[in-house]
Amino acid sequence: MSADLQLFNTADRKVSTFKPLTPGKVGIYLCGATVQAPPHIGHIRSGVNFDILRRWLIASEYDVTFIRNVTDIDDKILHKAVHEEMPWWAVAMKYERAFCDAYAALNVLPPTYEPLATGHISQMIELMELLISRGHAYAPGNGDVYLDVRSLSSYLTLSNQKLDDLQPAEDADLTHKKDPRDFALWKAAKPGDPSWPTPWGAGRPGWHLECSAMAHAYLGEAFDIHGGGLDLIFPHHENEIAQSQSAGWQFANIWMHNAWVTTSGEKMSKSLGNSLQVQELLKKVRGIELRWYLGSAHYRSMLEFSFEALEESSVNFRRIEGFLIRAAEILGSEIGKTISPEFKAAMNDDLAVPTALANISELVKTGNSAITANDKKELAAAASDVRGALAILGCDPFDPVFATSGNDKKELLDGLVSLALEQRTSARERKDFAASDLIRDSLTKLGITIEDTANGTRWTAN
Repeated sequence: MSADLQLFNTADRKVSTFKPLTPGKVGIYLCGATVQAPPHIGHIRSGVNFDILRRWLIASEYDVTFIRNVTDIDDKILHKAVHEEMPWWAVAMKYERAFCDAYAALNVLPPTYEPLATGHISQMIELMELLISRGHAYAPGNGDVYLDVRSLSSYLTLSNQKLDDLQPAEDADLTHKKDPRDFALWKAAKPGDPSWPTPWGAGRPGWHLECSAMAHAYLGEAFDIHGGGLDLIFPHHENEIAQSQSAGWQFANIWMHNAWVTTSGEKMSKSLGNSLQVQELLKKVRGIELRWYLGSAHYRSMLEFSFEALEESSVNFRRIEGFLIRAAEILGSEIGKTISPEFKAAMNDDLAVPTALANISELVKTGNSAITANDKKELAAAASDVRGALAILGCDPFDPVFATSGNDKKELLDGLVSLALEQRTSARERKDFAASDLIRDSLTKLGITIEDTANGTRWTAN
């Protein structure tokens, strides 16, 4: 296990050495989807970023328990149910499956447990009973339950705001609150809406309550890392902290937040009209290429989306992929998976993926030079380091998850042969005719016929 991993903690705005609460074990809770619409890449970036963290922890020999919840009851889901003329639970199930499909297409590992909000109502009721008994929550008698934020010794420490500066939401019902800033743990039932019985009346959970209850149920009173997008810092994560600490729980030791995918400098959202659904983008690029693109920026940096940037990223990945495929064919054996010291240092530096990608690029250059020099030992070492790095990033082209179709195989063959021809042209330009002939002969053995013409080099597959 690595003792060198450094992570940024939103709670103190510092990068510090990661020390798990229990040696050798790591507990992670990631806020998952509110399943009320198909996933766009803004949603899935979080899944990819924290999947990279999880894979690196596993590679560092930690036993990782990874929880990602599903919010399957929410105002937005109820609204969509009316719009789509479907039961609310059918809407939730429909889009939950869409998220699962998107995660799978991008090779995001399934969570250890994926709890549904509606499956943990009893834990939420128990938590509310505890908060009321400790004097931090109250039930005004109308079926609602609220957290009394003035009862807390500290609040808003994650976002560094001042309580008196907060404004109540425009649609907030202030009739039953002690303070306009108190937030709902439980919402009283409305006619036609789903509800569950509680000691204070029938209703449904507030958004924040579920995560405190489920994180406690699966990870205990204290766990290592809580993750989510920047937009969740306030109010969601602040209110999770308030609920959990009011219950007497330590809760999360480290808070990690990924930045947004932006378009034209603005956060991607449906309201902006620039939401890019995963299912649509997968018609343009393969899942492995979309994952490579979403994981390429540092998780704390904004990722400015454009189709041009996506295509450029995909082309760059295909060059790396082509190198690995050619290396496997030359070596005649499966390529191993090792981690270079440079890649390890980059990942231990708060998951510095851009630095890691630069190391991969250098390894590919080394490997291509080894191909030209017919140095199989150096080629095997470079290819193994490249594959090991890609596996951590979830983009190993030999992973069965990314089994290729006939069209994909043609694209890979085109890229592979083009890469070899570029190397042959470079060898001829420097008058290294031995290397040029070696590349030609190697392609011939693979059933590729090379023809030098006045218009350039042409090739055909036998």
